[in-house]
Amino acid sequence: MPETGPLTRSMDKQFEKLFAMMAEMKAGQEEMRVAQAGLEQKMEAGQEEMRSGQEEIKSQIQAHTESQVEEMKNHVDGCIGKIEEEVQSAEVLQGIPADKLTELTTVEKALESRFGDSHLTQFYRTELKTRRQKPGESLQELAADVERLMSLAYAECPLDVRESLAAQYFVDAIRDEDTQHSTRLMDAKDLKSSLAYSMKYEAARTVSKTSRHVRSMGTEDHTSSERDDKFEFFFNRLEKLLNSSVSGRKNTPRRNPNVTCWKCSKKGHVQRECQAITSNQEN
Repeated sequence: MPETGPLTRSMDKQFEKLFAMMAEMKAGQEEMRVAQAGLEQKMEAGQEEMRSGQEEIKSQIQAHTESQVEEMKNHVDGCIGKIEEEVQSAEVLQGIPADKLTELTTVEKALESRFGDSHLTQFYRTELKTRRQKPGESLQELAADVERLMSLAYAECPLDVRESLAAQYFVDAIRDEDTQHSTRLMDAKDLKSSLAYSMKYEAARTVSKTSRHVRSMGTEDHTSSERDDKFEFFFNRLEKLLNSSVSGRKNTPRRNPNVTCWKCSKKGHVQRECQAITSNQEN
């Protein structure tokens, strides 16, 4: 076998390295193919999941839209029914003279003759919701009217339900805000309890106002008396000071003792007060 030279051995080593690199490249390409295949599978799974989510969202949107449409339809139907009832009621009211429209009894009879008790029930319920205590109307009168309307508007309801509703309508109808707020906080379950508490609250507030007024008058009288005493004290003191000042002026000589009289040349007085002139005039 012929001997290989250094050049041949060097080339063999380079070929070996080249073959090894090619083998590594093939292995890398295989790994890339496997990874690409896995990525494609994941992408397909993701796309399928997206399609499924889109279908679910579409179904939800469609169900929600159908529900909204149904609600709107029911609302519109209800409004149409109310409008028809109002139109019919208006037609009934047109047959009532204008001066009788403010009389509830006349309106009730007209509605009852046209629609029967069912329509009157709604009428009484509306009156309950809008009921307010009138000027000069006592709490007892208000409670009695609320009880009357409750028996007409909710005759078919159980007694405990009527009592609870009556208490709420009574509190809502109270005119005075403080009494209304205080009674509402009590959360009474029946009309009698609400009425009893509201009357006690108004009575207590009236007594409190009277008591404050009496105390205020007593305080004013006491303050006025103190002012009078102080005024008298200072007046007396001022009077004493004035008297003292006047007395001091009287005891103080009005002229300089060194003044000289031109008539007698004596000191202590002036010419018009000279005693020598007075003596000569008397003689």
